[in-house]
Amino acid sequence: MVLIKGFVNTLADPRLFFLLACVGLAVLIWKREQLASSAVGYGTLGFLGIFFVFGTFDPNFRLIVTKPDNVPIVGLIFLLAFFVWYSLREGVLNDRRIAAGQGPIEKAESDRVWVWPDLVYIELIALVLCSVLLIVWSIFLKAPLEQPANPANTPNPSKAPWYFLGLQEMLVYFDPWLAGVVLPGLIIAGLIAIPYIDRNPKGNGYYTFNERKPEIVLFLFGFAVLWSSLIVLGTFLRGPNWNFFGPFEYWDIHKLAALTNVNLSEYFWIRMLKTGYPSAWAVRELPGIVLVLLYVFALPVLLGKSVFKGYYEKLGPSRYYVTAFLFLAMMSLPLKMLARWILNLKYVVAIPEIFFNI
Repeated sequence: MVLIKGFVNTLADPRLFFLLACVGLAVLIWKREQLASSAVGYGTLGFLGIFFVFGTFDPNFRLIVTKPDNVPIVGLIFLLAFFVWYSLREGVLNDRRIAAGQGPIEKAESDRVWVWPDLVYIELIALVLCSVLLIVWSIFLKAPLEQPANPANTPNPSKAPWYFLGLQEMLVYFDPWLAGVVLPGLIIAGLIAIPYIDRNPKGNGYYTFNERKPEIVLFLFGFAVLWSSLIVLGTFLRGPNWNFFGPFEYWDIHKLAALTNVNLSEYFWIRMLKTGYPSAWAVRELPGIVLVLLYVFALPVLLGKSVFKGYYEKLGPSRYYVTAFLFLAMMSLPLKMLARWILNLKYVVAIPEIFFNI
């Protein structure tokens, strides 16, 4: 038991956790034909169930998982695993039908039902069942209410609601103006821009994978690997003083994380050139400013002439550059996370003189 718990705690290290999430997504896409079977889907749910049941015998794990705030996130993990598998399975089945010339099952007349009374009746039953579930939940699970706010006694760790935990985790790697305003704004702007950028009529109204491979992979990476992983990290692995803890590890308030986070300017001027900081902040932060400008403006052009040349020709200049900018903005999060975890890099550009950091 001790070895299993130690192994799980090791895998919960954020670097391994993120790497395993990326590898898991790659394997899921690569072996989707084999993983689309019912045995794999329900076997995964069974494995998760056994893991959580086994974990509740550990007092540290039980204290985290059974906390009223965290119970919905346990359900989120099961729902995420099931619906990712189910949607991929339906896409694989439809791709087989399309390859055979039969068309997707959603387009078949035999699979259609009337809105009234068939669909409304099903929705009514679902409404009754969900209402019963919520009533039972509210009876047996105490509401996560705490004492009135006291500035002299703040919780440690002080966490946002689960739907803001992703943003709270992003605040570790970016300044508030980026993590709390710019990046969430780009998420909303990107969702609004999707119908104007993606004009591919295939995959509209039915499950598929082969007809929309890049779009589905990009969505799964952004939602399952990035956003959902940030929620899981913030819920189960972030403990006192916002340090990382394994799921079976005691949340020791006195745990010390020996980290020295440094800025890119220190790496460049002090560690690489062995000199002091220039007096002018514009010169001091010039390496980071150049790197950011190359990332935002030059990299989309280079990608459009090489790796994404097909998309440039397909989308046209305007739609391509909007798509590339949104894609690189999304990728800035995992890049900054890895830079912090591996290189202890805090800011690429740090200008406290004007309160501007990237």
